[in-house]
Amino acid sequence: MTLVLHHVQYGRSFRVLWLAEEIGIDRFGGLEVVEYRIGTPEMREGALPCLSPAARIPAIAWDGLEMSESGAIVQHLVERLEPALGRDADHPERAAYLQWIHYAETQASLVEQLNLMMVFLRPPAKPPAVVVKLTVARLRQTLRGMEERLTGDWLLPSGFSAADIMMGFNLFAVPYYVKLDEFPRLTAYKARIEARDAYKRAALREGPQRFYDRDFYPVPDA
Repeated sequence: MTLVLHHVQYGRSFRVLWLAEEIGIDRFGGLEVVEYRIGTPEMREGALPCLSPAARIPAIAWDGLEMSESGAIVQHLVERLEPALGRDADHPERAAYLQWIHYAETQASLVEQLNLMMVFLRPPAKPPAVVVKLTVARLRQTLRGMEERLTGDWLLPSGFSAADIMMGFNLFAVPYYVKLDEFPRLTAYKARIEARDAYKRAALREGPQRFYDRDFYPVPDA
């Protein structure tokens, strides 16, 4: 019955790790984390390709369930184990809940592109400045849209939800490319996320991040 999570440190699989802490590890019968180093051949070996068609994290195996894709995993586990973190089909916030769940991937895909260009493509490869600049601008726009709509403590007026788990994880990586100083609501929102006990426990399991080698990656010169 142990939840087996295929995981890369501070990758999208962190959402599942954080959710497991919010639900309670004991409700899964324990947690086993199978950790990979991003971009290594080991991700194409072992159990991961059997669970994930793309051989990418996250993937889980638990109680006969095998799934990949962080949004699908989060939504399914919430509906199965902790409905209070979701919004039922007849809930007035259902549409907003689903929109934020999927908006999280719109934003995360831009972070992923920047990770590829700025972290993976090390010298002598040089990312095209115009592409980086455009991607950063698009990422900033996703933040601006959140800033304008974030009028309470959490994304939904009724309180904390799995949408915050999906979206809040992004805010770990975003400041490496866009400074949050211009977004005071998001800065306060990020602080509230980091103050949650379940988030703290998940972050403690992760340890210090080993992916980014500097605090901020500016747009390279043309």
